[in-house]
Amino acid sequence: MSINIKDVLKKYTMVFALIAVIIFFQIMTGGKMLLPQNLNNLISQNAYVFVLAAGMLLCILTGGNIDLACGSVVCFLGGVGAVVMSKDVNWIVAVIIMLVGGILVGAWQGYWIAYVKVPPFIATLAGMYAFRGFSNIVLQGYSVGIDDAVFLNVFGGGADCYVPDLLGGGSLNLTCVLAGIIIAAIYALLVFKKRLDAKKAGYSVGALSGDLIRTIIIAVAVIWFFFMLAQYKGIPSSLIWIGVVLIAYAYITANTTMGRYLYAVGGNEKATNLSGIDARKVYFFAYVNMGLMSGLAGILTVARATHAEPTFGQGYEMDAIAACFIGGASAYGGEGNVFGIVIGALLMGVINMGMSIVGVEPNYQKVVKGIVVLAAIIFDVMSNKKKK
Repeated sequence: MSINIKDVLKKYTMVFALIAVIIFFQIMTGGKMLLPQNLNNLISQNAYVFVLAAGMLLCILTGGNIDLACGSVVCFLGGVGAVVMSKDVNWIVAVIIMLVGGILVGAWQGYWIAYVKVPPFIATLAGMYAFRGFSNIVLQGYSVGIDDAVFLNVFGGGADCYVPDLLGGGSLNLTCVLAGIIIAAIYALLVFKKRLDAKKAGYSVGALSGDLIRTIIIAVAVIWFFFMLAQYKGIPSSLIWIGVVLIAYAYITANTTMGRYLYAVGGNEKATNLSGIDARKVYFFAYVNMGLMSGLAGILTVARATHAEPTFGQGYEMDAIAACFIGGASAYGGEGNVFGIVIGALLMGVINMGMSIVGVEPNYQKVVKGIVVLAAIIFDVMSNKKKK
């Protein structure tokens, strides 16, 4: 069976864009871009983007809605956790406080958006200012250090926040390599199990060659990535949290009733309400999830920095929104998936790191990021016009 090259290019536009950007910066940096340590830093430095983008995706699916407060909430909850731990409270209690705090913040904002009908932009803009103020109140304008080694190691801070090599590979972390092979194998099995299940149910499964090529490319990319990580220190603990979040949200959006409701509300809210689905509950669910992810992002942020300070979280909301839109989420809602936000987050991370290594001035970096986001939105708008 033949593969339509035009359809492939259209479907995986951002994947090819990511590859092109990586190659460009690999050349511009003299081969430094893909050094094992830089790949490790790429994941650790952008952990908050993956986590926040997963929550933001649910908000965007409901109709292109966003959460402008999540960066401030990250700072606020991270600050709360740091202050609590500075009082010799067990780190597990501090983590629970941060996560529950995130849920409560999400419920607060979700209530105004879902039940009082305050526009999401306005409600979360108010939250952005309020929680930035709360951050300064909690931290009293100062930095608060975190010295709990267990907390730092579990959530990606300090020098030992890596999965130990249980196979004793020396300079090459064999546990990391094995993990990559297992993940690639599981992915391949799931792809072909899905094909078989669809075929048994009588659905059209498309060309086998397309699935085979895509599976081989992704499996090889995963194994290569883990092999590169194995040459530095192995799997950073932040990558495990990223993986847990992405798998959970991929399942929620693709395999649950609420996931279908999210797409339905974004596609046509009036029709969704008429079909008996309470759109208010869907909005509320989306923003509670956004709050939870803000809490987790706050944990990862203060763990990596080993302290909390009032300036943390600035621009985080924009990074998350950019990752979603670059990854194919529609500005009109009802379209987007977790695979897309992974590509979007990686693209933003590669651009940031590549420009930093090359020595591009920070102000120009912001200009480039703005242009990339605008290009993604224009692509989405033009695609919707063609559909109509």
